Amino acid sequence: MSFLNAEWRKLALANYVLDPKILEPYVPKKTELDIWEGKCYASLVGFMFLNTKLLGIKIPFHINFEEVNLRFYVRYNDGKEWKRGVVFVREIVPKPAISFVANTLYREHYATMPMRHSWNFGQESFRVNYEWKHKGNWMNFALEASNQLTEIEKGSEAEFITEHYWGYTQHPSGKTVEYEVTHPRWQQYEVLNHQINADFGTLYGADFAFLNNEKPYSVMLAEGSEITVEGRNLV
Repeated sequence: MSFLNAEWRKLALANYVLDPKILEPYVPKKTELDIWEGKCYASLVGFMFLNTKLLGIKIPFHINFEEVNLRFYVRYNDGKEWKRGVVFVREIVPKPAISFVANTLYREHYATMPMRHSWNFGQESFRVNYEWKHKGNWMNFALEASNQLTEIEKGSEAEFITEHYWGYTQHPSGKTVEYEVTHPRWQQYEVLNHQINADFGTLYGADFAFLNNEKPYSVMLAEGSEITVEGRNLV
């Protein structure tokens, strides 16, 4: 049985190109930065968890909720193949129980904050907005997109960003926690415009404060799908 079953829907992704040296201190042991066409990416991601089940059980008040995270991309060679994965700098959710379980079992970096979202649909386009409250200030990541879904092209930047199926984080033992996230290939919407109002320094630390003044290299909106999070391993 999967550890977690859910749907991830309307994934807004703002992708930044960073100097690899900024991320190197955060890279878990035995993994290395995953570079695409000479670029090292980190992504601000906002989306909805829907129909969430933990070990097959829906937990009251923890079924539908928002998440916003900052992540970057790594790969790990298990001796047979390269596994492409992500490392989370910090994940924000509105439910303290989610933070406790993820931080305790998966050694992740969840924080609990007040959150809200809106999805507003028109005839030709729609707007998604994810908001979170940190130190008394509401921050947000919003975008407008076309209603039409399109396939993600093979070999594209969008494929690189969305086709990472493993999570990695450092364990106190010195080993690295590895877990698998399963989902089908996603589709995407054309993004028409976006807005980001976030203090990266207070949210993610001084190393990322410069993103306050950086424009994303690209912005995407993926529809998402049903997903599973499998049990962890130490590598």
